[in-house]
Amino acid sequence: METAVAFALGVLVIAIGLIVSIALHEWGHYFPAKKFGVYISQFMIGFGPTLFSRMRGETEVGIKAIPLGGYVAMAGMYSPGTSESASAVSTTGFLDTVTGEGPVPDGDLPIDIEERSFYRLPLYQRIIIMLGGPVMNLLVAIALYAVVLVGFGVPGLSLKVGSVSECVLAATETRTECQPGDAAAPGAVAGILPGDRIVAVSGEPVESWFALTESIRLSPGTPLSITVLRDQVPLDLSLTPLLTERYAFNDQGEIVLDDASNPLVENVGFVGISSAIENQRQSPAAVLPAVWDNALGVGQVIATLPQRLVDTAQAAFGPEERDPDGPISVVGVGRIAGEIASVDSLAIRDRVASLIGILASLNVALFVFNLVPLLPLDGGHIVVGVVDALRRKYHHLRGKPDPGPINASRLLPLTLVVIVILGGMSLLLMYADIVSPIRLFS
Repeated sequence: METAVAFALGVLVIAIGLIVSIALHEWGHYFPAKKFGVYISQFMIGFGPTLFSRMRGETEVGIKAIPLGGYVAMAGMYSPGTSESASAVSTTGFLDTVTGEGPVPDGDLPIDIEERSFYRLPLYQRIIIMLGGPVMNLLVAIALYAVVLVGFGVPGLSLKVGSVSECVLAATETRTECQPGDAAAPGAVAGILPGDRIVAVSGEPVESWFALTESIRLSPGTPLSITVLRDQVPLDLSLTPLLTERYAFNDQGEIVLDDASNPLVENVGFVGISSAIENQRQSPAAVLPAVWDNALGVGQVIATLPQRLVDTAQAAFGPEERDPDGPISVVGVGRIAGEIASVDSLAIRDRVASLIGILASLNVALFVFNLVPLLPLDGGHIVVGVVDALRRKYHHLRGKPDPGPINASRLLPLTLVVIVILGGMSLLLMYADIVSPIRLFS
């Protein structure tokens, strides 16, 4: 029962976080559009039937039944081709277009509202409006990554001793239990205990587990003075690393292989202690690189999306396994969040940090995905604006009359094709996440 409640709570946290992220994305469009005087008829979270709404000035603000999207309905997002033609209200979303839940008013706009159309704005203002949504997601992602990395930290090797071996076994040994005649491990002989925190070697402070192991590996047969904290009390111990065989590792922590792909071994100092995994708070300087790496990963998924969707379909309708690094729907994200929240072996702080990390990744995905240069995505509107500005600049340089704005309404059929593709992709991923989900825990 408790596991089911925790699972549901994890799903609920992600659902609320996603709704808030969508609301902030749309507010990122709404705020600059209002500042630039664009007529906005609706600001909606969700799509489908309206559950609640109220008028705030000339804009209807509300919540719809299916909270999987949102939109800001602005006048003239698709220019009619000439400045004299009347434009209509269009939205920053696409799910409302699929369901036919369009904004009001319908049809041509009154002249005073038409003059406040999106397409009439200078290019830089249109770009600011369309970038506002993705930038809000980026800022949310940065804030959430900061909470996870700086506030909670990430699991890593610590200077706390996790375990102490009783004997020394060569790297090539297949057995794991000590037998009579095996050499005693120097760490056990020195009296090191699990839970001790190593703070210094030969009087020099130790900054990391890697620095400690490097000192040990380079000191076979050389007595070392080890200072540990045991129950917050400093204790000096003496140990002598034993010369033994261990696998050779490169700077990335990977085992080095010879030309025949066999692991290389080397003679190094060994004491028989291992590190306890602990959360380690990161520097604020680690936040932006983490967001950048996440964005690159999302971009790689989008760049290889056709093949990844084929792989997903084969997993959904065949025996293949899902790629854990492949695309996933909100259903799959919710399932993963529920699994994390219901794992008793994880500390509560680790579960909370993982859920926040999922929300951070979702916002990075929203940021990158909305910059794809296809209508009706934000990147598509930016591309239309840039092409329109270059086209009009070209005519000006050639001494030709201003041709007027690009008739973006002619791109609506292509936009509908993109909408259908995105809708089909969403349905496929949702189905795959139900019948062949990506699992973090077996």
